[in-house]
Amino acid sequence: MTKDQLKKKVGENIIELRKKKGWSQSDLARACGKDRQAIEKIENGKVNSTVYTLLEIANSLEVDLYQLFKF
Repeated sequence: MTKDQLKKKVGENIIELRKKKGWSQSDLARACGKDRQAIEKIENGKVNSTVYTLLEIANSLEVDLYQLFKF
């Protein structure tokens, strides 16, 4: 798996988990203290997020961090 494929898969998992909660990107951004554009870039695999940022997102979605990395 390449770095770009990993970023894309993590983004797809975040989108799926966010939608299960019925949240918009703005809802998730507010919950984890980020701006909507940052969430959009993460979901689209455009940025290499830190583990801490991914942990904040996972905590906001009320899931374990590993769930963002399911393949």
